[in-house]
Amino acid sequence: MRNMRLSSRLTYRGLSRLLLAAFAGGVLVLSGARAADAFRYNPVLFVHGIEGSGAQFESQALRFESNGYPATWIDEVDYDSTRAVGDKSEVDQQIDDAIAALKLRTGKAQVDVIAHSLGTSVMYDYLTNGAMAAQRRANVGHYVNVDGQNQNPGVPTLAVWAGRGTPGRNMDGAQNVTIPDQTHVQTCTSAESFIQYYTFLTGRAPLRDIVRRDRIEVAGKALDFPQNSGLIAATVQVWPVDANGERTTAMPLATIDITDGSIGGGKWGPVSVVPGQRYEFALVQSPVQTLHIYYEPFVRSDHTLRLLASPAFEEYAGARPGSVSWVSIRYKELWGDQGDENDQLLVNGLNIATDVLCPISKQVNGYFAFDRNRDGQTDLSQPDPVLSALPFLQGADVYVAGSSPPDGTVSFQLISRGGGGTRTLNVPNWEAVVDGVTLQWQDFDKLTF
Repeated sequence: MRNMRLSSRLTYRGLSRLLLAAFAGGVLVLSGARAADAFRYNPVLFVHGIEGSGAQFESQALRFESNGYPATWIDEVDYDSTRAVGDKSEVDQQIDDAIAALKLRTGKAQVDVIAHSLGTSVMYDYLTNGAMAAQRRANVGHYVNVDGQNQNPGVPTLAVWAGRGTPGRNMDGAQNVTIPDQTHVQTCTSAESFIQYYTFLTGRAPLRDIVRRDRIEVAGKALDFPQNSGLIAATVQVWPVDANGERTTAMPLATIDITDGSIGGGKWGPVSVVPGQRYEFALVQSPVQTLHIYYEPFVRSDHTLRLLASPAFEEYAGARPGSVSWVSIRYKELWGDQGDENDQLLVNGLNIATDVLCPISKQVNGYFAFDRNRDGQTDLSQPDPVLSALPFLQGADVYVAGSSPPDGTVSFQLISRGGGGTRTLNVPNWEAVVDGVTLQWQDFDKLTF
């Protein structure tokens, strides 16, 4: 009897460990038909817009997962938007492959697609043109068209429009909704939009915003932006850092070589990280600049990180001895000419999100700052003529002293129109000749429901 009881306890403990492992992170991992039986909704695929990437779906992926979607049921297509306007065959194949992989992984017959901006034109063409259009429509259960084109693609569609865009937009035959007081990219990433996405795809409202987790991991892709090919021959280093952005270990937490240089390649991870801890992701590429990418602390597992490098941008904004060159990214536009609704982006206490540089009409998501005039002075009177000509990007002449190796700290602060207080990212003053800096801010300011 004793042996029978001991055997029962061991079996129970073994089963408990298996269940605990299966439910780690709140997701039960099954495959094929079993997964289809376990989760009732379709998997979700995101298609970004011009000069975008899968990173723009980061907060929405976290919200879907917080409301029960398994992480493996969510994917993003990273395509070359510089070619997609003229030749969509490459991105069409990427969408085909991503849908096929999601169907195989989940056992579902259909996939739900969310597309933003140029991605809506890509998806309209994908679903309506060519010999495969009917089959492609059959593979799509629901479609969310976010602030883009307005022609109905012939599948059940939710059309979401930015309230701070062109008024009165509408798609015939679709469910239409306008998100008040939001601009083009914010409408893709906001919690208010997520409520509309989720309700349309599932038939019920979500129960929660992003839910924090204690045991988390991060993963993503290292990409040559904006072509979004894998950053071949680069190495990703993950470093824990302190409140000043200084590395706290002698060796990186993880070192990953990028070997897939295809469009949408460049995968790395997963890497286990600690909630609340700050991290630097270093993209080491010989002989070009090392790019030091700093995130705000992670709140739950995140598989959508895109470490974006661009030799053209880095060459243009770098090579300035004695100064720091950086880009600040947030997938929610910076407003500088809206009075009480303005954002503030502070560099060592100086607000650079001015009415001249961040008018609402410019829709600034990526803000490049560097010693443009090479004179050791800051001049915010006018934008950089090259970068300001590109959609969603801005450039400005901002001088911050740099050193190699660093000998000081640069303090960046974001005070958002959405509330949530002052957010800070402190980083070493890497000199622009050999090192560049990326600040990646969360596009949500506070968890709202």
